[in-house]
Amino acid sequence: MSHRTAESGRILHRSPSSRSGGDGQSPLSSSPASSKKTLDWMPLEKHPLFNNTSNKAIPAASGATPSSSTVLRNLLAWDVSSSRLYLWDVASKCVHRLAVRFRDPDPVSSPTSSSSVFVDAAFPSEILLTDNDIQATVHHVSLNMDNSTLLLYGSEGPTVMYLFERTRTVDDKIYCRTVLLGSRLFSSHSNGLRILQASWHPYSSNHLCVLSSDSVLRLFDLSSDLERAEQEFYLQPENRRNQNTPSLCPIAFSFGVNHLWERFSIFLLYSNGSLYILCPVVPFGSLCSWTHIEEIYNDARICVLDSSDARVSRNSGLAITWLEATFPKLIDRKMEGGNVIVLRAHSYTPLDASLALQGPLVSASNREKDETYVSSTYCEGKPVNFMYNSIGKDSVFIIAWSSGLLEIYALADEIQPLWNVGNSPHLSLDPSGNIESVAVICQSDLEEVSTEQEFKKIRGASADVSYGHLPPLLKISIVDLQLPKNASNGCLLSLVPDPLVSKRFYCIHTCGMDMVILHALPFSDMIPEKDAMTSSICPILLTPHLESSRPVLCGYVIVTDSYGHSQFVGVTPTYECLVLEMKGWSDEMLPSHFNLDVKPSGSTEALVPEILSKELISGPKAIVIPSSTSLRSLTPDSIEGRSTLHHYVKLFHENYVEYAHKVYIELEHHGEYVKTIIDSQQQRLKAVEQSLSKLENNENGVKDRINRAFKVYELLDQRLQNFKVLPSVNKKPLSKAEREFNAELDRIANHELDSLDSSIDALNTRLRRFLQSSSNSPSNMGRAAPGRRKDYVPDDLVLKLKSSLDLLSGLNSQNMKKVKLIEDTLNNQQK
Repeated sequence: MSHRTAESGRILHRSPSSRSGGDGQSPLSSSPASSKKTLDWMPLEKHPLFNNTSNKAIPAASGATPSSSTVLRNLLAWDVSSSRLYLWDVASKCVHRLAVRFRDPDPVSSPTSSSSVFVDAAFPSEILLTDNDIQATVHHVSLNMDNSTLLLYGSEGPTVMYLFERTRTVDDKIYCRTVLLGSRLFSSHSNGLRILQASWHPYSSNHLCVLSSDSVLRLFDLSSDLERAEQEFYLQPENRRNQNTPSLCPIAFSFGVNHLWERFSIFLLYSNGSLYILCPVVPFGSLCSWTHIEEIYNDARICVLDSSDARVSRNSGLAITWLEATFPKLIDRKMEGGNVIVLRAHSYTPLDASLALQGPLVSASNREKDETYVSSTYCEGKPVNFMYNSIGKDSVFIIAWSSGLLEIYALADEIQPLWNVGNSPHLSLDPSGNIESVAVICQSDLEEVSTEQEFKKIRGASADVSYGHLPPLLKISIVDLQLPKNASNGCLLSLVPDPLVSKRFYCIHTCGMDMVILHALPFSDMIPEKDAMTSSICPILLTPHLESSRPVLCGYVIVTDSYGHSQFVGVTPTYECLVLEMKGWSDEMLPSHFNLDVKPSGSTEALVPEILSKELISGPKAIVIPSSTSLRSLTPDSIEGRSTLHHYVKLFHENYVEYAHKVYIELEHHGEYVKTIIDSQQQRLKAVEQSLSKLENNENGVKDRINRAFKVYELLDQRLQNFKVLPSVNKKPLSKAEREFNAELDRIANHELDSLDSSIDALNTRLRRFLQSSSNSPSNMGRAAPGRRKDYVPDDLVLKLKSSLDLLSGLNSQNMKKVKLIEDTLNNQQK
């Protein structure tokens, strides 16, 4: 039984008062923003932009592929510096910019509100249009580092919209300068490359990293060239383990943030669930912290002096050369101890070495087994998403599988750069001799380590940094989202980190949204107990239509303010807005905190406040009279007697009279002091009475929930008894080899289908271009226009192309029949 119930999360229902708009109209309704009108502030979820919603879902663009209709979209972007929310309107093909503010709830208008902060939006909102018509369907939008440029990408190549470069204003609608990035590469009319992921680089506002379906990672510099990439990395991993497995391809990537060389690393997820590292990669002209670079530089120099391994010394030497050439001010002695904060990266790459693709990363817990890859055989389906997060001293990786499982790993060692010596990269130089662009073929040629003894031999017994060897992974936990079976087949998952709590992230899928919290990390936290819980999951947003394969959200973002509050803002496919407070969820998941200064109710020690000072309670100081008998011989009239008497009178005054005066002053003000204490105690008593009344009011609800839980338990017990009677209980389960073989067949089928689909799409694109060119040419081929050359494709090539398509279709059908036959055989063996 799934853990999703109405009590454990919020159920998302569509508003019954939604009004349907006309055909071809945008579901969003907004009046044009006028600078002469005064802005009205209202709750974000009640903004007119979302108020007049339409029952019509987001329209699919014409010519979209079948797979594009089930893409998990994100059409929202958040500018934290100016508190602005950007929303892409699919139908109108424009961007809505809303000004957002945070305020405390009004006790008069909403006395029973439990929210700590309200999110308001300004009306009317701004409408931003592109000066170039966008024909493709947009799936994702994101802002760069300084929030000046908006990235739009989807079925076609990426489009960049400069928000502060206005070309014209018509009817209060702002037209911004818009450019296409790599139009010759990613256009479907050219070679049909699909964009798998596009992200802004965290160290530059002008550099965009794009991963395409041809297994090439490209880094574009928007300020230099929009068609040619600044750096190209052709990712070619070698698969020595399974030669019969189809070629692997990267599907997602993530940038490193902290921990030495992770700042210059790119982590790659491949189609079989394995992880690879690309290090070092830095955009040309980007700004990097002087402190971080100096720390890496000193670490590399220490490794050169202490290491005795030739390979380690070679890689550390290349690392030092790369740092000194990329950041020339490192070797300037005048910079030491100065006021330098950042350094600018220069264009550099080794001429006789290419960047190596480090991987696949192996799990340290499975060294003695044959399964050394990160991907597990029990993870059904295929990986669909990947996220890297830096939490304290740990570098955490989360891999999402289409079956609804999340694999969470942590790096057990530091990442080091690695090059393949002897493979020269391809360079493009300007007239001054500076590097303009680099193309590198990145291959993985590391020797595999299969035993624990070899692993220890490579890593060494000392704590020295091992340049040139792979860091192992530690498995933290495996989280099961417990999605319904009909929804987990081909389920789309998106991972979103929490900007305030690093140990918390959110998983958005077709059934809603879940929150996952990591309770124990290998290096940031203490070592937990053997049976301690390492992670927990809590459903946040649920949809009642679990059988639908359409995503529940088309836009999502976490909005934070300067007071430490965070709200989740989501937009449904019908353009309805919902705002969820994240503070309450964090309080429920964190353990309770107790005040150690307050004694428990059963304690015998009374908490008596300090009414009188300890000095007065201890009493006056005693006068010490010497035991000598010489005082008796003194007469009061003598000089010695008067002096001695005056001395003891002075001591008496200092010890007793002044003490009595302090007691008098203390008792004079004692009444007001006691009154203050009584008022404080009464206030505490009222607070306790309010807490007790609140607990009494909630007692009935708790009892009802307990009764419902008992009923659910009885129902589950009855269902379990019914399941025991079914004939399928006596079925013999598959062995480990059969399960591994079945999982391998599923992965092979998915990989071959993806490869065949990509080939068929490319051939269809070429055939469409040929048919268009042939239809535009004159029917009489004997006469040609003067000055033009006859360039027609012969009929035999067209026949060969059609026969290739038929051959691919037949091969696909045969493979599907074979897979179906094997599945039937396995099902018969299970029976």
